[in-house]
Amino acid sequence: MEHAVRRLFEQYERLFNHALHGQADLEALAALYAPEMIGAAPAGVRTARNDDQFRAALAQGYAQYRAIGTQAMRVRSLRVSEIDALHGMAQVLWSATYLRKDGTNETIDFAVHYLVQMQDGAPKVFGWISDDEQTLLRQHGIG
Repeated sequence: MEHAVRRLFEQYERLFNHALHGQADLEALAALYAPEMIGAAPAGVRTARNDDQFRAALAQGYAQYRAIGTQAMRVRSLRVSEIDALHGMAQVLWSATYLRKDGTNETIDFAVHYLVQMQDGAPKVFGWISDDEQTLLRQHGIG
């Protein structure tokens, strides 16, 4: 499972960065996710279906990342914990680079925990747990 999850996040990182540069492959991004998902953050818990509305939300999210000056998103570290033969949790430490309005770059590291399930031999993200991204960005003068 660990090798498959590492490949998943290598692909996620590559697709994320393409999207930041206006080349979003929404079908490929959506294919990384399970048919139903759950997300938890300080604002609450939400559920979603992997459908056209989800793809529209992805497009809107990447547009927002570009609008606040996000230049790159890199997996700084990845730790996979196997729960059972079909489920695992991936702790991803992301390193995000932003272009400030004054022309300088700011790099911010943050962690997200992803829940993954093996489906037809491939891992799919079915959940994520994240910190308060908006507060973190404001603390660094981004947005």
